Order: sequence, then structure tokens, then C-alpha cells
Amino acid sequence: MRIRIRVLAIVAVAASVAGVITASVDRSAEAAVPATIPLQITNNSGRGDALYVYNLGTNLATGQQGWADAAGNFHTWPAGGNPPTPAPDASIAGPANGQSVTIRMPKFSGRVYFSYGQKLVFKLTTGGLVQPAVQNPTDPNHNILFNWSEYTLNDSGLWINSTQVDMFSAPYAVGVRLADGSTKTTGHLVAGGYNNFYNALRGQPGGWANLIQTAPDGSVLRALSPTYGVDTGALPANVMDDYVNRVWTKYSNETLTVTPFGDQPNTKYFGRVSGNVLNFTNSSGAVVTSFQKPDAASIFGCFKLLDAPNDQVRGPISRTLCAGYNRSTLLVNPNQPDPNSSNFYQDTVTNHYARKIHAQMADGNAYAFAFDDVGNHESLVHDGNPQQANLTLDPFN
Repeated sequence: MRIRIRVLAIVAVAASVAGVITASVDRSAEAAVPATIPLQITNNSGRGDALYVYNLGTNLATGQQGWADAAGNFHTWPAGGNPPTPAPDASIAGPANGQSVTIRMPKFSGRVYFSYGQKLVFKLTTGGLVQPAVQNPTDPNHNILFNWSEYTLNDSGLWINSTQVDMFSAPYAVGVRLADGSTKTTGHLVAGGYNNFYNALRGQPGGWANLIQTAPDGSVLRALSPTYGVDTGALPANVMDDYVNRVWTKYSNETLTVTPFGDQPNTKYFGRVSGNVLNFTNSSGAVVTSFQKPDAASIFGCFKLLDAPNDQVRGPISRTLCAGYNRSTLLVNPNQPDPNSSNFYQDTVTNHYARKIHAQMADGNAYAFAFDDVGNHESLVHDGNPQQANLTLDPFN
């Protein structure tokens, strides 16, 4: 069993989305974004546990990793060690059930963690902060109920999302209040959605129920993403092989057309399989990149054999392929990305974790895998002139 130690970095999901979007933002909005904005945290969980909040990330002005206190003041992490050393206590007291507190968010790319009943354990290595890795049964946070939101606040505005890329756990929604007083919100579940998700996962054959982790008292803590399911052996490593083999057969005789940029409809790449390689050519017929036959880990994690560098060719093609594999649309539409969401997750071999999460979201949007933003199906809100961010902890029932 291979366990990845994850170190907090400047590029989170929200940051990668922000990097794509900010180029088109009106730069006149920069002056309107102050050094900090309020984050209102509302506890509608129905739980009586003490709540702890953490605002951790990278200072965009200095590139330093650290945390922000309730007033939005930035503190740099001290040097870590090997083995990892305890990090300073960065916790902020959260609101009791039925109440709200407001803290300040500085210009960060990072995460707002929240935990119920116990403080999270953070440690520092020589490379930075070690985040909770609950796929590892020995992680000190394994039996703590917690979750997090990812965000980027910079001179061009706020991007904040709810994420299930790593796990589905304590329910919450995010929002941003606009200058006109209205609020954009995403991340809420449908009524009963929390329990519906776990019940649906338990009923899915093929090992998907093994993604669910419980506390010593039997209460549900989370469901791991299938990326970690394959990592830990909870899901079989060949869980996507049948679908991949069918894709390989289809595009040995047909062309897979990828149009990766919605605003550049004339930029197209054309894929054909030759042996164990899917080659993509441009409009001139020149091979621009190639992909080996991906395994389940590459598909669910959108990395390894589906690596997506931050370039203008391979990365965008890989993002599109990753979405097509996870949503199982590559066999029903040779033109990707598929704009028809009714085609998503219809094959018996698919990312059932992502399928079941999207089915329980009130607006249908989620970050159930890394490139769920392909086609704008992600649970993200953005504004160039944010007045306030909101984090709402939702009921479990």
C-alpha cells in the first residue's frame, strides 16, 4: 500500500481555476479588492461539538507558507524537521450550532479547514506543512470529523469552492456576497443528500462501499475519493480497465476530436490509437502529444499517465480526457468535452463516487475529481469585487 504525504502548495484546485480565469478579469477591479475580506462562518450542522477553524495557505505577496489568525494577520510557519515537528496551533474557535462568527481572509491561495470535536494535528517537514492524509490509517487525524474549502483571494477577486476531490465528508456550502448585496452560493446538498450519498455508495457493487471510513464508535467519518481507494486497495486497481479497453478499440478505427478551449472553437486536436499509444495531432497533422493506456489511478487522480502540465497543448488535452474517462463520455461522443450532461456517468464502468456526489448536489455542481471544472460543472463561486465570503456548515440529516 502506497501512501502519499501531501504538502501544502500554492496551487490548489481553486488556484488552478483562478489562473485560467484571471486573464479575462477587468483589471480595474483590482483596486476594489482590499488586503483582507470578511469570511462569515455559519454553523447549521445541528451538532453540539466544539468547532475549530483553520485558515492555511500561501501568502501571494511573499510566496511564504503560513496561517492567518481571526483578524487576517499572516504568520509564517517555522522551519520543520525530519521527522516532522508539531506546527503551531493555528486553530480559531468556530461558532456553536445555530450561530455565526466572522474572521478575515488575507490574499491567500489555500484552505479553510474545519473540524468537529477535536483540533486537527498539523506537522511541518523541511518542505512545508503536512496536511491530513486520512487514507493512511495511522494519520493522527484519521478519526476526526473534518473537511475543508479551497480558495484564492488576490487582486482580481475571490475564487472559493467546495471540494470532494480527496474525500466526501462533513457537508458545507460556500458563497460570495457581491457589491449589489446579492450572494452567489454553491455546495449545498439536496434534502437528505448526506445520508443518500452514503447509502448509494454502500449499494454500488465492485468495492465502492469500501471507500467509506468510520470512527471507532461506528459513526461515518468520510468516503475517500477513488484515487485513494485504488491507492489503499479499497478499490481494485483494474476497476476502469474494461472501459479503457473499449475506448482503445473505438479510437483504433475512429478519430477522437478534442476542442479544449470553449472560447477557441477552432483549436482542435485529433486522437487515434496506435498500439498502446493514443497520439494527438494538430490541424496540420503534426503529432503534438501522446498518451499511454491509462490505469484507474491515472484516471481518478488525473495524473501519472494523464498528467496535465500547465501548458497550452498537453495539459488542456489531458484535462479533457480525464473528464471524459471519469464521466464515461468517450464512447458516446467522439467530440470532447461532451457538452451534454445527460451523457455523464451512464456506462456501468464509471467514477461512481463522482456520479453519486453530483446526484446529491442541489445545483448539480461538485468538485468530485480534479478536472470537474471541464465544462463548468464545478462547485465554485467567483467575484472580482467580493464584499464577503461565506462558509455554511450544513445539517448532516
